[in-house]
Amino acid sequence: MSDDELDRQTRAQLQRGLRLAVLLLATLTVDVLGLINLVRHTGSYDFPAAQYGAYAALTAVLVTEAVLFVRRRQWGALRGPAIALVLAASALSYLTLPEGKTSTTVDWLFGAANWVGVVVLLDRPFRTLMAFLVTHELIALLNLLLFHDVTRSSLARFATGSMTVFGLPLCVAVVAAILGRIGTEAARATRELERVRTEEAVAVAAHRRRARRFSELTGTTVPLLEGLADGSLTPDDPAVRLECAIEAARMRRLFAETDTVANPLLHELRHCADVADRKGVEVELDARGHWPVPPVAVRRDLTDAALTALATAKSWARVTVVGSTDLVSVSVVADCGEFTVPPPATREVRVETFGSDGTVWMEAQWQPVAS
Repeated sequence: MSDDELDRQTRAQLQRGLRLAVLLLATLTVDVLGLINLVRHTGSYDFPAAQYGAYAALTAVLVTEAVLFVRRRQWGALRGPAIALVLAASALSYLTLPEGKTSTTVDWLFGAANWVGVVVLLDRPFRTLMAFLVTHELIALLNLLLFHDVTRSSLARFATGSMTVFGLPLCVAVVAAILGRIGTEAARATRELERVRTEEAVAVAAHRRRARRFSELTGTTVPLLEGLADGSLTPDDPAVRLECAIEAARMRRLFAETDTVANPLLHELRHCADVADRKGVEVELDARGHWPVPPVAVRRDLTDAALTALATAKSWARVTVVGSTDLVSVSVVADCGEFTVPPPATREVRVETFGSDGTVWMEAQWQPVAS
């Protein structure tokens, strides 16, 4: 999720309660108080149908907002047409008001359309909501100045009514803007918290991997190092040198297991071959076919024979990997003495060995279990 999307979601969560409150207030203003005044003064209008049409337009906008609220959706592309409908309903109602009834209970829409506009624009920037409120006031004022007799009492009623018609929605707009800023800061704090938690999780996972690696080496490498340290084993002993070479290859394989590569099996075999190459052994590694990625335990069983042969080879070694979706085979031929490989830890791996005249051939096969 992008930062902008997270900011929008956080602001929407904080503003959801305010959105519901404004919707209820607008519904009370239009469909309760506004309808009562409209019905009560129906006989006063020259064109009652125009007033009821304006009422139907505002109600339609509120019903749409209720549906969007329940579905947790925003206005989106419907916002522009909705505001245009609110302003058109305002103009229609003002133009068909009786003479001298501006800003009275007969002018039921003056204090209702403003809240409907706030409902539609609540999640927009403060300047957008302010522009709507100013436009709504100007429409009402121009209607008064152009189509009605302007008196001191009518101007006083308009100014007094504007204190609530303009002032209260403005307060709501300020609250919405503040919640928007709080939402942005909350989203930023959430991202920072997620970053810290991710770093902590990575550190814990790295420590766990290091601990697991150490535990995997304690059975073979640590006793060898302890023997060299206390003098019970000497580097002059050929058997000790062979064990050191084998453990070095195992450590290289162990470190390679955590690398992110497309073919982990070949990657680990190349690391094992690098140990032999450093000793001057000519190593040939050949791979044919495509195969699924074996689990770590299976890869260890497949590479154990090649690892030992490469570590103990005198001058040359050849490793061949052949695989398909049904069978993976790792075979090695090297000029080394006969050696014993521990039995495979996984049942799916089978190992065969053959030695003659200083040359050893060994093959490990893995047959994936059909899922």
